[in-house]
Amino acid sequence: MPTLYIANKNYSSWSLRPWVLMKHLGLPFEEVLIPFEPGHDGVQFRAVSPNGKVPCLVDGDTVVWESLAIIEYLAERHPGVWPADPQARAWARCAAAEMHAGFQTLRNICTMNCGLRVRLPAIVPALARDVARIDALWSQGLQRFGGPFLAGASFTAVDAFFAPVVFRVLGYGLSLSAPAQAWVARMLELPAMQAWYKAALAEPWREAGHEAEARAAGTVIEDLRRDLP
Repeated sequence: MPTLYIANKNYSSWSLRPWVLMKHLGLPFEEVLIPFEPGHDGVQFRAVSPNGKVPCLVDGDTVVWESLAIIEYLAERHPGVWPADPQARAWARCAAAEMHAGFQTLRNICTMNCGLRVRLPAIVPALARDVARIDALWSQGLQRFGGPFLAGASFTAVDAFFAPVVFRVLGYGLSLSAPAQAWVARMLELPAMQAWYKAALAEPWREAGHEAEARAAGTVIEDLRRDLP
């Protein structure tokens, strides 16, 4: 059985992508969570991952790192990872690659912290452009392929790639169009997303760097995580 190495569910947006896809599709795997250490410089991950980052999938003698590579590795072995329709599949791959490589302002300002609710003082223009592009991309996929997921009737890798944005929308109160907001609500109803969220809120760890990043974005108005001793 493959082993998927991940980091804290509260913070690790990259870990969420293959995890939620594999959980939703019912693909067997063992989960090993390695918490971030102070400074989160990746030292603790280098024993399992060549680039010192997670997620990393170990399948026998095969080691696959980087979330997009993990998704493609899974797609070679399991149906349903990408849409069956060629046009939907091409669109889904483009959208996932755009998410993998872009939206840096959203990443920098609205870091993933599942347990916090943060009020932003303002939406800077670069963040507004990222949110508008994501909204347009989601709306295009929903309209073109008929929904209820981004590339058609089934949850696929493109939905998994945007899953961390769902928690950013929730955490920072980002405004979206009605179709995009409906997709966010649909994602939050998925058992795999609910399982990740519940586990994130229950984690016993706090990492100062990630906490500071979220608090730098604005005013923390609620912390839904378990109380630490």
